[in-house]
Amino acid sequence: MSAWVRVADRYELAPGEFRVVFDGDTAIAVFNIDGAFHAVEDVCTHDGGDLAGGSVDGFAVECPRHGARFDLRTGAVLAPPAVVPVVVMPVRVEDDGIWTRDPRND
Repeated sequence: MSAWVRVADRYELAPGEFRVVFDGDTAIAVFNIDGAFHAVEDVCTHDGGDLAGGSVDGFAVECPRHGARFDLRTGAVLAPPAVVPVVVMPVRVEDDGIWTRDPRND
């Protein structure tokens, strides 16, 4: 099993904020949605652009390049032009730290 990557202390990532960390070569965007943390691979499946920095509405993130939208909880496509979901990453909160990892490295 791959090691967990520390994202931040819980208090450092306020509701509405995000942070990008790397598990090896994989960029993972971690979002705080009303105190719940959600993580996805930071790659739009439409064209490979970053999702982090796109607008967030509820649990939906919009790719800033072409407007594809994804559900941060499930990775599902909510709006085209993307048709393939994004990869959802596990998140855990332990000892006031936020952690994530890419389970495909197992």
